[in-house]
Order: sequence, then structure tokens, then C-alpha cells
Amino acid sequence: MNKSDQSSQPFPVQELGVSETWNVLQSDPEAELIDVRTRAEWSFVGRCDLEEISKSPIMVEWVKYPDGGIDEQFPKILIKELSKRSRGKNTKLFFICRSGQRSLAAAKAMAAKGYTNCINVAHGFEGPLGPDRHRGGVSGWKVEGLPWFQN
Repeated sequence: MNKSDQSSQPFPVQELGVSETWNVLQSDPEAELIDVRTRAEWSFVGRCDLEEISKSPIMVEWVKYPDGGIDEQFPKILIKELSKRSRGKNTKLFFICRSGQRSLAAAKAMAAKGYTNCINVAHGFEGPLGPDRHRGGVSGWKVEGLPWFQN
């Protein structure tokens, strides 16, 4: 691979647990949490509450609700939201979804746009399915007891 090929490669996406994510969000005033779940999930399942650290998550759907297709405008919409908060390409961006899959795809999309600190929040808001085939009992933002609310 020549040098010009390397420059077109996206930056690697890191992964961090929810408690570690919370610690960075608390300590780094520039760090942002991007919730890529659907509007229905935000309304009916709950949302991360960053009020105690004087922040609010950026809410941008990765998959459009209710049709289920990936929103091709996601990078453009998120870049606009980041610009409103005066955040650049080196800002630590933490991507969260239900369990960590959509957020990983969204983080990779932003890394491909040149964002250097895209971090997937491992296990997401509700975590994987438990032995009872329900989410929210094994791991994730809610299970760790991090602040959240429901409409």
C-alpha cells in the first residue's frame, strides 16, 4: 500500500464499556455521546441522561423509523449537529445504540469521513439478550446504573 492509499483509509473505531464511557464524558468537556437508536426507542425504551454533567446526547437515527433502512444522510446530519456544538474531527465521539451493533456501523461511517476518535459504546443502552431472551438484564447503560430517563 502506498502512502496515498493509507491516507484514504478510515480511522480505526475503538470500543469502550459504558462505565468507562461515562467517566470520559464526565472528565472531557468536549466529548460527545451520539445516540443512533430510533425515535421510538428514545421515547419508549429510554434515553441516556447527561444532565448531571451539563451535557445532552446528540440524537441522530442511524436506521430510519419506521421503514428500517439506513439513513444515508446520517453523516451529513451528524456533522451539522457537531458543528452547532463547535466540535471538530478530533473530538471524542461515543456512539451508542441498543446493544452496540448499529452504533459500530455509525462510528465506522464517521471514521470514514475523517473523524479520528470514534468510539463504539460496548453493549449499548440495553445490552445483549439474557437467558430469558430479554434485554436490559445482562449489561449496558441501564444495567450499569448510569443516569437515564423515560418519556
